[in-house]
Amino acid sequence: MSEKTAVAFAPGLEGVVATRTRLSSVDGAAGRLVIAGFSVEELAGQASFEETLYLLWNDALPDREQLSVLGRDLAARRALPKVAAEVLEAAAGWVPLMDALRMSSGTLGLGNGDDRDDALRLVAAFPTIVAAYWRLSQGYELVEPDPKLSHAANYLYMLSGEVPSTERVRALETYLNTVCDHGMNASTFAARVIVSTRSDLVSAVVGAVGALKGPLHGGAPGPALDVVFEIGEAGSAEEYLRARLECGERLMGFGHRVYKVRDPRADVLASAAKRLYATDADRDLYRLALEVEKTALRLLEEYKPGRNLDTNVEFYTALLLYGLGLPTELFTPTFAVGRVAGWTAHCFEQRELDRLIRPQSEYVGAEDRTWAPLEER
Repeated sequence: MSEKTAVAFAPGLEGVVATRTRLSSVDGAAGRLVIAGFSVEELAGQASFEETLYLLWNDALPDREQLSVLGRDLAARRALPKVAAEVLEAAAGWVPLMDALRMSSGTLGLGNGDDRDDALRLVAAFPTIVAAYWRLSQGYELVEPDPKLSHAANYLYMLSGEVPSTERVRALETYLNTVCDHGMNASTFAARVIVSTRSDLVSAVVGAVGALKGPLHGGAPGPALDVVFEIGEAGSAEEYLRARLECGERLMGFGHRVYKVRDPRADVLASAAKRLYATDADRDLYRLALEVEKTALRLLEEYKPGRNLDTNVEFYTALLLYGLGLPTELFTPTFAVGRVAGWTAHCFEQRELDRLIRPQSEYVGAEDRTWAPLEER
């Protein structure tokens, strides 16, 4: 009898360290997120998206010339190839946006197979795909990319047809930087598994999009804001939330699988939302959201003492993106617009490692069965 190596079964790979990375560090116990050496609080509100992308890809901040080159390289790849545009046109009106993103992004790898070119094309084209499909599905004319605008400004421009204010661009850049990378999450792991087979970056990122569209990973920001709308006014918050908790329901936007204290990304986006709503959004909604948050935290401590179910990134993601004029259907696709920076960086890192990801499994099925012909079953 052959000997089997003893392995510990970890459902969901919980606690299993699958790789080493310089890209981000998530400390759930301390409520700390580090992105390429910078705390998320230090980086997100100051860096442009292009600076963060360069940092993830090169492990250093760019100088002026390097930043200019990256900006030009991205702007030159914003326009979609004909086949990608045809996919969006054919799907408009009947395919959800995340599926359209998955389908169309799969056409971006029809070039020379160069990793950096593929990565640039993916990052540059994601906003174009999302904005184009959104406008097609709403019956609006498409807005062509503007190479003079930054990555974040151009995304808002292609969605609305209007050049955005400085405040709105800063708010979106803060969001994209905040969500650009977050440890070995499901979509990042999917991308690394695919590229570990020596497949191309486009295939890896398409796989990551497929993982992100699952509601347990990227689908919760919308419901977090829906609760605020359903409550309607601050005086109704306690009755509404208490009824939810009495029924055993989860309050969307609170608690996190990793963070056991307040999600640091929530603090970053809370500050960004405060600035945005002070200058360029619905202040009544902002004040209502703060009251809902305050009431929810008090009731969660009452109903689930010691659980540390604090505000997570979903709550302020919803508030910030809504303040930017994005409908809830665009929340998860916009998350992908930011996270593709991390996905591509992980692909580069995995490519350097060049090690096939091949975990083991524990067999729990039947043993020693005997075959019976069909007529004897």
